[in-house]
Amino acid sequence: MNVFPDFGGLTGIDSLRDVVGALLTIALVAAVAALIASGVVWAFGASSGNYQLASRGRTGVLVALGVAVMAGGGVALLNWLIGVGQQL
Repeated sequence: MNVFPDFGGLTGIDSLRDVVGALLTIALVAAVAALIASGVVWAFGASSGNYQLASRGRTGVLVALGVAVMAGGGVALLNWLIGVGQQL
């Protein structure tokens, strides 16, 4: 059975790829900004002895790292799956 995705079958697929690429870029930039801001909050909370603030900052760092890994890893996973599908 030879079933493969037809990426050229839809009109406007190039525009869709541009939009998705822009959204991934925005997500990664926002994740890095959140990582920096949360790191500052974590450091300030830890140095001032405010453990609730430090805990919120640590949670923000972990969430920002998770978002960055999912956004970057999603692209890598889809590229790998497309490559496997083309080998079949």
